[in-house]
Amino acid sequence: MSEKQVILVWDVPTRVFHWLLVLCFAGAWLTSESERLQMIHYAFGYSAVALVLFRLVWGLVGTKYARFTQFLRGPNEMAGHIKSVLSSHQHSSPGHNPVGGIVMVGLMLIILLIGLTGYWGVKEFLGDFMSEAHEAIASLALGLVIIHIAAAVIMSLVQKENLIRAMVNGKKQGLPEQAIRFPQYLIGFLLALGWMYFFYLVVSGSLPALTQ
Repeated sequence: MSEKQVILVWDVPTRVFHWLLVLCFAGAWLTSESERLQMIHYAFGYSAVALVLFRLVWGLVGTKYARFTQFLRGPNEMAGHIKSVLSSHQHSSPGHNPVGGIVMVGLMLIILLIGLTGYWGVKEFLGDFMSEAHEAIASLALGLVIIHIAAAVIMSLVQKENLIRAMVNGKKQGLPEQAIRFPQYLIGFLLALGWMYFFYLVVSGSLPALTQ
């Protein structure tokens, strides 16, 4: 049997998506109360939605561990994973575990909802209700983000592997045959470039349908 070694698990588009989404969420939260930074808030919010839409597509056509079919599982497998963690057994796949995967998808759907309520708030749809809903859902997302970070730290200690660093360099412990072959640099570069261009369009007021 092959011994575990450092292998490539997370492709570049997945990592670029993850850290740009972190930037967008933090940026949108920090600018949410400032009228002077309102356009920047819009830009962070809408570009976060664009990132999630990309990730939904990449979850269907991306590399092995980026695909939803790799980690979206039913309640029984999720419960089995929790039991294995409590008994100090590691997840057999180097990719997302069933619980982490469903939390990630839930966060993405919440971000889409934040973007939608934010857009309706800009359009003054249903008066102040949408603005209040936007703030409430954003607060819920913040709570999930905190749980996500805490879980990453705890799982890093349990598995004795730095999961946060793995999302930076894309590498984790696994069997050689489990590694992905191509990091997809070009798609990752185009994603980052597209994000910057879309952010510029929103913050410069070039997309008035989204901000007025």
